[in-house]
Amino acid sequence: MTLFLTEFLRNPLTVGAIAPSGTALAERITAPVPRTGAPVVVELGPGTGAFTDHIDRLLGHHGRQVAVEVNARFVHRLSRRYPQVDVRQADAVDLGDLGLPAADAVISGLPWAVFSARRQERILDAVAALLADGGTFTTFAYLHAAWTPPGRRLRAALEARFEEVVPSRTVWSNLPPAFVYHARRPVRCLSASGESVEPVGEQQRRAAVGSA
Repeated sequence: MTLFLTEFLRNPLTVGAIAPSGTALAERITAPVPRTGAPVVVELGPGTGAFTDHIDRLLGHHGRQVAVEVNARFVHRLSRRYPQVDVRQADAVDLGDLGLPAADAVISGLPWAVFSARRQERILDAVAALLADGGTFTTFAYLHAAWTPPGRRLRAALEARFEEVVPSRTVWSNLPPAFVYHARRPVRCLSASGESVEPVGEQQRRAAVGSA
């Protein structure tokens, strides 16, 4: 808690909250993590690890867990606390440049309300490109901010990039109360010839399978 508050005071535009998310919200947002097989789960903005711990337990050390965090102090802490997690210090905007395979789940703890419209769009474009066809993207929003211009903008941006966007019930025990967006079936871009273009991550996965 102390580190989180300190980093919020130092970098309010990248941390975006004064305290980590609660257990109930962590359970809700990590619900789509596959329990079997070898899934790829990518977490954006893990902070001090409120969601990271739940993802790790759900995976049971199977599959691949990647945490993408821009804050160097958080990266250091996460790397020490979760040596089994692939922790990357990077901006979520650059998600497509990290060479990751298609993700079965992308879970976001990013502070959308402090982002510009362009930044929101660029991050969501990167998420949609990385997500596997059957994957799920989850992110949360604070209840009190859902109807502000940034909150409405986030909802519209999600609906423009996913065929299905479903908000969860409110997690009243979180401080402040929040809910989770479950976004599925990313909309694929069309090439100049009108053909569907696979996301970079899906192309990498197919290439890896073909060379195996």
